[in-house]
Amino acid sequence: MKIVVRVISLVLALLICAVLYDLFFPRTTRMREFEPDEVARLETAMWRSYYEKQRARLFNQMTELLRTQYHMTPVKSNLVAYYAANAAFVFKEGKQRSDYEKALPDLIRFYNYVHNMSDIDFDVSKASKLELEWWIIHRQRAQHAPGDLDRALAELQAELYRVPVERVMEHGRLRAEAMTIRDTKAETTGVTEEDWAKINELLRQSWRSLAQAVKN
Repeated sequence: MKIVVRVISLVLALLICAVLYDLFFPRTTRMREFEPDEVARLETAMWRSYYEKQRARLFNQMTELLRTQYHMTPVKSNLVAYYAANAAFVFKEGKQRSDYEKALPDLIRFYNYVHNMSDIDFDVSKASKLELEWWIIHRQRAQHAPGDLDRALAELQAELYRVPVERVMEHGRLRAEAMTIRDTKAETTGVTEEDWAKINELLRQSWRSLAQAVKN
């Protein structure tokens, strides 16, 4: 019996060490090296999960994105995906800016992990606030001028990749157009599979544009 207990204790100790290594061993990710079409596919899927209130599915899709595009390890990708998914659903339940801002702490945690692995020294606080700001502009789009969402989306990428905002405006415009299609269809006839295919294509163009814009 004592041998069994010792074996179990040893296994648990090794598992704990593996988790700690996974979480805290420093790794560097080349932020500019991502697959635009795969990011677009996953973003389309995550939008569907978000609007269908499928928390678990959104979490799994975010985990896949973090593993395949940010090259995060399994444990870390699950932790960071939790922060991102939780922020999204905290925001979703909000009714006004003070409610929306409750998502900011999780966004800061999310971007802090991304920053710690990134080869680009972006400002975590600024990136988190820019992320939240485009969420708010999108939610309150009726109160904003045309082009505000395009620019808000571009400003986030400009900070993450430390490039002039003008260089990533096409990315913002195409991504905003995809959002507009989803919103308009949801408010009228409903979003069909054909609509989702068009949204995915616009996102594909958007992320391809970003990939070109941020190359050194």
